[in-house]
Amino acid sequence: MLDKLKELCARYEELELKIQDPDFMSRRSEYTAALKEMGRLAGRVDKYREYNSLLKRKAETQELLSMETDKEILELAREEIDEMEGQEEALLEEIKTLLFQDDTHAGRDLIVEIRAGTGGDEASLFAGDLYRMYQKFAESKGQKIEILSSSESEVGGFKELILSITGAEAWDLFRFESGGHRVQRVPVTESQGRIHTSAATVAVLPEVEEVEVDFNESDLKIDTYRSSGPGGQNVNKVSSAIRITHLPTGLVVQCQDEKSQHKNKARALRILKARLHDMELNRAMSERAEERRGQIGTGDRNLRIRTYNFPQNRVTDHRTKKSYSLETVIEGRLEKTIDDLLQWEVQEKIKAL
Repeated sequence: MLDKLKELCARYEELELKIQDPDFMSRRSEYTAALKEMGRLAGRVDKYREYNSLLKRKAETQELLSMETDKEILELAREEIDEMEGQEEALLEEIKTLLFQDDTHAGRDLIVEIRAGTGGDEASLFAGDLYRMYQKFAESKGQKIEILSSSESEVGGFKELILSITGAEAWDLFRFESGGHRVQRVPVTESQGRIHTSAATVAVLPEVEEVEVDFNESDLKIDTYRSSGPGGQNVNKVSSAIRITHLPTGLVVQCQDEKSQHKNKARALRILKARLHDMELNRAMSERAEERRGQIGTGDRNLRIRTYNFPQNRVTDHRTKKSYSLETVIEGRLEKTIDDLLQWEVQEKIKAL
């Protein structure tokens, strides 16, 4: 663990020198990336330096013990060593937590994709519930949430909903939401009061910089068509809706929410870039089996992460094995679940070692 911190500290010092170089400063994208990396490393580097400073003071005090004969000074030195040993233990715990927290995309804005799964109309209504839950949570944190693309169902829910969430700590607060969400409740259309189980999936993707995703215009097939609402009725007489196909991968993104073709294209490109970036990250992880084992809670969309049980007013997170008040969670008060997941993530990564 300390060897890893030493590496991070060396990297931080390397970046400190780089950003002072006028030639490097002129390369804006590289300079900005370096500043962001330093921001992610700063907390760990500060704690590592504090730890080394403490060890140095402890060694000096222990040396004094071996040389001093005055009983009063010896007693004070022993008390100081006992105090420093307590500080050392506490610092190691802080360092452990900082080191194992996933900050790959810390500070990023993000794109959230919510899709109705099994369960028909009830699944689409549940997708709408998840959207409102995230909306309330984001707004409580001072973040901005914007619908980039949506496909409504005839009963008022959503077959698919793609959101942009921007603001401080957006990625840090939402990254655990990727995966399968299951709901158990009596649908409004159920006359005999039977409990149904349905599901929705959530994908949380970091927004990417221009320099991180590179593709040629020739890689894109762009089609335009008329926007339509639930039931297929035309809501736009002009072909403003956009469908972009990334030919090398086959990824398809559609946007029709805006009346402007230009705005729909810009939104579709944002979503496409995030998906391509996510695809590349997943490919890299699958090539590194050992590293993949350490990717705890990264949002495998095949993983069922949470069950919302309405009759019992309970939400259970299957990763932490903890339950919460459904009323609290569905109203967007997710702080406790996130705190528990952060602790779980650290413990899982430590166990994986």
